[in-house]
This record gives sequence, structure tokens and C-alpha cells, in this order.
Amino acid sequence: MFKMNNKKIVAILLMVCMVFTFSGCTKEKSSADEPITKIEKIKKAGKLVLGTAADYPPYEFHKEIDGKDTIVGFDIEIAKAMAKDLGVELEIKDMKFDGLLAALVADKIDIIIAGMVPTEERAKSVDFTKQYYQAEQSILIKAEDKDKLKSKEDFKGLKIGAQKSTVQEDIANSMEGAEVKPLSKITDLVLELTNDKIDAVVLVNPVATAYAKSNPNLFVPEISFGTEEGVAAAINKGNEDLLEAANKTLDQLMSEGKIDEFIAAATDLAEEE
Repeated sequence: MFKMNNKKIVAILLMVCMVFTFSGCTKEKSSADEPITKIEKIKKAGKLVLGTAADYPPYEFHKEIDGKDTIVGFDIEIAKAMAKDLGVELEIKDMKFDGLLAALVADKIDIIIAGMVPTEERAKSVDFTKQYYQAEQSILIKAEDKDKLKSKEDFKGLKIGAQKSTVQEDIANSMEGAEVKPLSKITDLVLELTNDKIDAVVLVNPVATAYAKSNPNLFVPEISFGTEEGVAAAINKGNEDLLEAANKTLDQLMSEGKIDEFIAAATDLAEEE
């Protein structure tokens, strides 16, 4: 009987130890699984992942620097400033513009800075920072057509190109009698224009001007299609800490006149051959 009691005592002690052991493991796991903020995740990864569409000079574009293909532009300088303020490196993912929002919502990127206008439709799925730049809406044509395409009415019945999922596509669709051809990349639209597949491309003025200055066969007529609402950075919903940090960086850059400096430098860079 005494032996049996000893066995029971040993068994009970083992069970108690196991309960405490598993309890300790569970507690540790629960602590490890506690949600952390977006900024903490970014700092842990050591990088801010930027999503952009680098065919939009002077906002973001490819440039050979010291023999290396590099993504540059004033949006990129803004992103670098944000990464610096967070104490991390900047990683750039060059994507099609119409795929940026999906990538952000899926957490494949941390932020979008790509000359994006914060429309009501986009704001349903992501949050936007304050607006940091505003430009005129313009149009790019072939230089040979500059004497016949001088007003909005002159584009009636013509083929107009625009980047997919952009305000410029909406403008093209509003042009009376125009046949709209939307494509994902502006470089493809410009190629269509130079190859006589379309008659014009709707673009914001700085972008249209950059392409015209790099190609003497292209021209930007003095026709305004209005002023864009302003561009902003996009951040996934629920990441208020990153949104606040991004706005703080933008406030600092704007108060110091840095964004104007970034724009001037990027414009000069885009015009270099």
C-alpha cells in the first residue's frame, strides 16, 4: 500500500510539473504573438519598403548613375527622408501603377509614393498622408501636330492614351468623342505615340514636359485640363503610427522648402541626356 501511495505521489508531482511547464510555454508564446505596431515591424526588418511606378519623371524614373540603373525622382527623395527619420534603409519596389494598391493592402509593401492622387475610391481601401504637391493636367502630342492640336476640341475623334487606374484616364474618358487607350506603363504610351498608334497622352505637366524635353519629336501644347487635386503617400489602413510619422516628415520637408528643392533637382536630372 505504501509503495502504491508513493507511485501516486510521484505521478501527481509529474502532472503538476507538466501543467506549470505548458503554462509557462503558453504564456511565452502569447507574449511573442502580441501584435506590434507597423513602425516596430519596419524597424525590426531594418527597411521601409516603398512601392512606386518608376516611369513618371520627375516624380520617379530610371536613370543611369555611375554606370548603374538607379530609380530617382523627387518622390524617391521624400521616401528616403521618411526612411531616415525611422532609422531604417529604403527598399524600392518598381511596379505597375495599377498594381500598387493591391500590393499595399496585401502588405507586400509598406507605403506608396508614386504621384498618387488621393481619390475617394482609393481612400476606401487605404489611408493617405497630407498632400505634398499639385500640378496642372496636360497632354503630350507629336511635334508635327502642334499646329493642328491647339485646343481641347481639336482632340475630338482622336485616339488618346492614358495610364490605367489614374486621374488622367478619367480625363481622357471625359474628352468628347475621343477613343481612349489605357495602358499600365507611361513608357508604353509614349512609345505608342511615337509609333503613330495614338494621337496624344494625357499626363500631368511636369511628366509631359520631361518626356518632351528628352524627345524633340514630342510637344506639350499650352492646353490645361485642370489642376490635379494634389498627390499624397498611401499607407495601409490600421497603421496610424506610420501615417503620423510620414506626415511629420512631410511637414518638416515642406517647412524647410526641401520638396521644392527635390522637384527642381529631379527635373534637372530628368532633362539630362
